[in-house]
Amino acid sequence: MRRRHPRGWGGALLLALASAFATAAPAAEPNTQVPASSRHYAASGFPDRIVASPAQDGAHGFAVMWRTDASVEKPLLELVVAGDSPDLGTPRRIVAATTVLESENGLSHHHRADIDGLQPDTLYAYRVQGADTWGAWTHFRTAAAAGAPLTLLYFGDTQNKNLSHVSRVIRQAWRSTPDARLALFAGDLVSGGDGADDSEWGEWFEAGRWLLEGTAVAPAAGNHEYFEEFEDTPQERRVLGRHWPATFALPRNGAPAADGTSYWFDYQGVRVAVLDGTSALDLGTGAAQAAWLDKVLADNPHPWSIVMVHQPFYSPNAARENAKLAEQVLPVIRRHKVDLVLQGHDHTYGRRSDEGSASTPVFVVSVAGPKQYRLSQHARRTMKPVAEDTQLYQVLRIDPQRLAYESRTATGRLYDAFELVRDGAGKRLVEHEEGRIAPRDCARAVSPKGRADRCWE
Repeated sequence: MRRRHPRGWGGALLLALASAFATAAPAAEPNTQVPASSRHYAASGFPDRIVASPAQDGAHGFAVMWRTDASVEKPLLELVVAGDSPDLGTPRRIVAATTVLESENGLSHHHRADIDGLQPDTLYAYRVQGADTWGAWTHFRTAAAAGAPLTLLYFGDTQNKNLSHVSRVIRQAWRSTPDARLALFAGDLVSGGDGADDSEWGEWFEAGRWLLEGTAVAPAAGNHEYFEEFEDTPQERRVLGRHWPATFALPRNGAPAADGTSYWFDYQGVRVAVLDGTSALDLGTGAAQAAWLDKVLADNPHPWSIVMVHQPFYSPNAARENAKLAEQVLPVIRRHKVDLVLQGHDHTYGRRSDEGSASTPVFVVSVAGPKQYRLSQHARRTMKPVAEDTQLYQVLRIDPQRLAYESRTATGRLYDAFELVRDGAGKRLVEHEEGRIAPRDCARAVSPKGRADRCWE
């Protein structure tokens, strides 16, 4: 069975705290008997963990997920067209469907409301209900028509130290790109599987709170969204964590073999398809996902297509090889000439075009969190630019004729930039090197003693 990779000291610390807590109160069932006031990130009657996600047709709908304690069973979502008066008028009401979850922080209820029948490019205000209370009114703008320009954000793995380290990347991205309507996360949002999963999700939501509530959020499931059931026994198997289906209200149109973790949607002239690489590699669903993706891309009426998957088709890490994923899914991506393939997993930065191609598909691996790996020599030869020891976010600006891509550091500095341009001959890639900072490469950062034991002195 394929193992998850080390989580770093953040996950280990949470695990140690969880273990110490269990030792201190061995007679208590942490899900039922420990007072909520003593738990980290425990649910209450006030709604939290609010996240909006795109409907299959982003111009006419979206969905919202939120959390309360177990006292709330069928709460409402209220929706109005946003206006300038504090008198919002009579709202439309949608009854949510509720999922029950038990964790180290106790029992919680997670609520999903699907909103349809909306107008394109319209600013709505919504709020969600708790126990005898409501959350704040939040603005959400639906996708515009297919020809309208779109700005979106893409983040690689967040995973560790979400509150202390990832939050600054998300804030910088949101501050520098206030017109972004869509946010893509390439998986491994938390470490998971260490007994402190719910608290880790609490940190993730705290790190990106305002972005998550008011932007269409589309995540890919990573290997850390899974865990090993019956670990170190003959019955060991990879299982999707319980938080995933209770956390995001994603389109229900995925591959039958991975229906909860694969999906697609249209957003302003772009078709986005999200795959589950862990399921393909460890659960044998690669062929089924490839057949599903083939149909999704064949029916694409839009000028642009993006595929997002956690595990890279071309790994920047020497110890990684995702051969089964590449063998089964990559031919579909090539056949349909997908424009961008957005990935995570390897905790470095690297970009390359497909073999023998000067333009598409373009494959990108990026990382938003503080956990960092090292590049292989093969990646240094085949990818450009590359980066180590660097937290990044990406901004994409798309119109019918042009897809402009930027990768920026946690402080907003430009690291990579190019454009895909449509013309009569197809699509061509145009590099933009002006304004980029120098390459961040640990092999270049050698200490006075000749060791590269620290990337930046």
